[in-house]
Amino acid sequence: MRQFPLEMHHLEPGRVVEWRLRSTAEAVPGPVAVPAPVAATAPPVTDGPAPDASGAPGRRASFNQDKHFSVAEESRGADDPVASWLAVTFEVEGALDEGALARALLGLVQRHEVLRCEFRRLAGELACEPLAAGELVLEAEHVATFDSAELLRGFLVERFKRSIDTLSWPLFTMGAVLRPDSATVFLAFDHIVCDGMSMPIVVREVLGTYEALRRGEEPVLPPAPSYLDFAEEQRRRYLSIDAGDERLGYWKSFIQGNGEFFPRFPLDLGVEPDRMYPIVNEASTLLDAAEAEVFEKACAEADGKPFMGVLGSVAVCLREAGGPGVYRGFMPVSERGRGSWNDAVGWFVNTMPIEFDASPGRDFAQVMASVKAGFGEMIRHIDVPFVRAWELLAPEEFAARSWPYPVNFFSYLDMRRCEGAERHHEWRPATHVWSARANGACSWFQRDAAGLHMNSLYVDTAPARRTMTDFQEALRQTVQSIARSGGFRRPVVLTAPRGPQRQVPVRG
Repeated sequence: MRQFPLEMHHLEPGRVVEWRLRSTAEAVPGPVAVPAPVAATAPPVTDGPAPDASGAPGRRASFNQDKHFSVAEESRGADDPVASWLAVTFEVEGALDEGALARALLGLVQRHEVLRCEFRRLAGELACEPLAAGELVLEAEHVATFDSAELLRGFLVERFKRSIDTLSWPLFTMGAVLRPDSATVFLAFDHIVCDGMSMPIVVREVLGTYEALRRGEEPVLPPAPSYLDFAEEQRRRYLSIDAGDERLGYWKSFIQGNGEFFPRFPLDLGVEPDRMYPIVNEASTLLDAAEAEVFEKACAEADGKPFMGVLGSVAVCLREAGGPGVYRGFMPVSERGRGSWNDAVGWFVNTMPIEFDASPGRDFAQVMASVKAGFGEMIRHIDVPFVRAWELLAPEEFAARSWPYPVNFFSYLDMRRCEGAERHHEWRPATHVWSARANGACSWFQRDAAGLHMNSLYVDTAPARRTMTDFQEALRQTVQSIARSGGFRRPVVLTAPRGPQRQVPVRG
């Protein structure tokens, strides 16, 4: 399971059907394709406490959700909407049983409380108001039939853009491309209700339920933890902290070394201050399956993990292109391990700063040791939510609708560790991300059974295209060198010039 642009997906054409979600509490007439809740598929779910007498919301959004919603509100008010979506696609062999798939999709929504939420600003706070699971129904609609893969891909991209709106419920769209002997199922979500690790959960639950129903069985799943409970716990723990709280010590130390809250992407992307740009969305494979296995062994021999090897390689490539010897960047880290959240759909991501030494002359083992030490230090201070640290330590930048300039960002997921990964070769799931505009670059790395892959979104400027093309090729050569020889390749000077940097002291 890997992440790549939807435009790169080899979708076979066919008939597109969508299932629209609505609440029976609304006075909306029309035929209902799934007239009853799927009780056996979706265990009982509590809807949470009602607002108290003061009018305060009974369920509060997480810090990630609140900031995301605020940006949507502000951009809409300025007639400058910020648009993005996260989608998953997967395959069903044989003629699709539309009724069984509809029940499986409805069961998913009934089971995960965050998917049933409407978000509203109440008394200054963002309230999550989940609709009752038993009030939800799906309505099937034939959308169109396509005889061209290119037209189908274009239609889906535009459909996701138009249908995903942070300020409107529902916050996702569901459908399938039907053919006589197969189907491609698609679901696209606003980030406010899910993260990248939610996608394999969606695939496993929908297909598991669908297959059970096709066998004539009533599937029974264990209760799903609610992201709303996680959000409420997060609010209780961190809403009252201030800038003097000792738990912000790691962030303050990072800022002291970095010179500012956000770590800058160290190469030239040709962007102007306070301007957003259309994006380039591209993906490629860095290592095939066999190379990735050898790369993993080389990392283990250096007493590290594959993601540390990739991160160390990124740092060395940036340095060789003119970046600093000390790597500083942001890294998203899953918060699912802090509770029983592994089967929950939601936005369980904290973004943390990481720094380590990748100075010239350090070999692969030495850089790996630095990455491991830096990662360990980061994990020891993972408690404070990123959005809360941002609000407290960089309040002027927190008021903006985007990060202030190109930020150094690294993300890595090993999709082989997801439940259901043993069947990914059958289901052929894939994730797809899209954003309308950006002012920098973000890269995501995924390991799956087919190898190591990279997906990057970056500003569509001539300098950025040159920089990112050269960086990607240098990184490919570097990780391949580690797989072949157990160490970094000989340095190659890239053509990408170094971007504007603030002169700051290097700690340690």
